[in-house]
Amino acid sequence: MRILLIACLSLGVVLLVPLAGQAQAVEPADWTPPRTPDGHPDLQGVWDYRTMTPLERPTSLADKAFFTAEEAATYERESVARRDKDRRTEDGLSAQADVAAAYNEFWWDYGKKLSDLRTSLIVDPPDGRIPAQTEEAVAATAARREARRGRGPTPGPENRGLWERCLTLGVPRLSGAYNNNFQLFQAADHVVILNEMIHDARIIPLDGRPHVDPKVRQWLGNSRGRWDGDTLVVETTNFSDRTSFRGAQENLHLTERFTRIGPSTLLYEVTVEDPTTFERPWTFALPMNRNDGLVYEYACHEGNYGMVNLLLGARAEDAVLAAADGR
Repeated sequence: MRILLIACLSLGVVLLVPLAGQAQAVEPADWTPPRTPDGHPDLQGVWDYRTMTPLERPTSLADKAFFTAEEAATYERESVARRDKDRRTEDGLSAQADVAAAYNEFWWDYGKKLSDLRTSLIVDPPDGRIPAQTEEAVAATAARREARRGRGPTPGPENRGLWERCLTLGVPRLSGAYNNNFQLFQAADHVVILNEMIHDARIIPLDGRPHVDPKVRQWLGNSRGRWDGDTLVVETTNFSDRTSFRGAQENLHLTERFTRIGPSTLLYEVTVEDPTTFERPWTFALPMNRNDGLVYEYACHEGNYGMVNLLLGARAEDAVLAAADGR
């Protein structure tokens, strides 16, 4: 994954949306959302979901659901310093560590602010942690890990992750190294959620049609939308067993809620359900900031030099193993 990232950065093909101020705007209490001609809130635009707030509450914070303002400032400052790719130790950074850090700080966009004073994006369960996995899921994860360990060098591109193959990042999206934004388009009977990162566009009907046949499985699942008052609700099922979100695969059921809570803020809430993976459903919430910048092409697959180099490295490892075996 890092190799693909480096290849994309070196080719200058990273999607860049101008970096709007990330701090959460203070919205007026009496604000009402603008509406489309059909009377629903207008959710259209580019929305920025960069955040320093972790998905799960760090174990060191235990039952502490909220920072004080002073604690939040300290957490932000220390996190920014820890992630700084330009940082050098007093003794100097080893060559291996320097290469592992990849590009300098300019290219990275993890976010430098907490979304609010919460210590985790997860709001349910109250401990801010992903629920324990079922015994079945734990066993399946161990089996996959063991299979990867015994496989040796990568046989071919189909054995690499979907991101490295420039296929998809899946849903839902969480804040990552860069490109933390999506564009939402809205019509009376459909909405489209475009993540230019690897060119994923989810076309979501709002006309009440049922989900497709359960036998039809897709990497992004099958989404259906509806309005619940002023909130857009999107239900997604029919995932493929080749996709994964925190361990959940084909039985994943996502409920996403999009609510415009201010001129500059779209509240994104997601409930994750999979009784074969998690002992209970869980929910996270993320207030996203409006970004008035343009979205540019993310040309992930221009020759996919990262994948070429991964496979060249694997063939070199094959040769070393063959020589060791006397072949």
